[in-house]
Amino acid sequence: MAEITYLEAIRQGLFEEMARDDNVFCMGQDIGAFGGAFKVTEGLMARFGEQRVIDSPISEIALVGAAAGAAHMGLRPVVEMQFIDFIANAYDMLTNYVATARYRASLPCPMVVRGPSGGYVRGGPFHSQNPEAGFLHTPGLKIVYPATASDAKGLLKSAIRDEDCVLFFEHKYLYRRVKDVMPAGDHTVPLGLARVAREGSDISIVTYASTVWKALEAAEQMQTEDGISVEVIDLRSLAPMDEAAIYRTVKKTNRLLVVHEDTRTGGIAGEITARVSETCFEWLDAPVLRVTAADIPLPYAPALEDYVLPQTTDIVRALRRLAAY
Repeated sequence: MAEITYLEAIRQGLFEEMARDDNVFCMGQDIGAFGGAFKVTEGLMARFGEQRVIDSPISEIALVGAAAGAAHMGLRPVVEMQFIDFIANAYDMLTNYVATARYRASLPCPMVVRGPSGGYVRGGPFHSQNPEAGFLHTPGLKIVYPATASDAKGLLKSAIRDEDCVLFFEHKYLYRRVKDVMPAGDHTVPLGLARVAREGSDISIVTYASTVWKALEAAEQMQTEDGISVEVIDLRSLAPMDEAAIYRTVKKTNRLLVVHEDTRTGGIAGEITARVSETCFEWLDAPVLRVTAADIPLPYAPALEDYVLPQTTDIVRALRRLAAY
């Protein structure tokens, strides 16, 4: 089979799930005739019609509220945020209602909220955010953020079939830059399982989404220039998080670097650091380090964006610091 892009893999996953289950439908701004801002949903309306591919008003809170009602009635809505930054408008509905519906009233909420996220595309502060950590604190929501095309398809299909609300973050920088050959058949990837993106023995990197690729670049540079073997763990799912995979790699290498594109304060790296310190402190031969974005809104200017976001050179610098212990 030919390689397809990360974006095409997501589209393929939507096509397959809508064909498999008549209860699956899509809602979002300009997702129908226009095919979405990034053309992820191109062709869906022509195939499945206006009743299952619904162009919505510009109201994220209304989208999520309507999806929740549909999910309660047995449907499986997939909501597109045109940019994931604007999921903030639906924060109340997601955290106060959707996340608590099963616990509070035994109401099922099998729904997916998906959309383009992340920087490295010169999108500025309104179109480049990574708000995943803002939802990690809320029990009842699942959070997925794939780094590869194969995982993007497999995780999306699993998210659509899940019985709870899944927030599905798609990194826009990866949309047309990352390609994979899709496995044959009904390809799904279980939620909550990390993958070993690169085997290593000296230092571990735990990361997800776009920074998986920067971590792999840094690992290759460390191997070539310093002779240091770096293991890279791609979390894939942030909630539930694969703690066992994190602990295994820490026990294997005894040194841990956590890397993500989101800002430092309150970011997921801090939570991982705390769990590692609580659970396998005795296995650490060095402090747990973090490489993240700076705590400022993302600038438009290319040079400033590059300075704020984590780069391969930042990861290499941190790895060499860990190696020195």
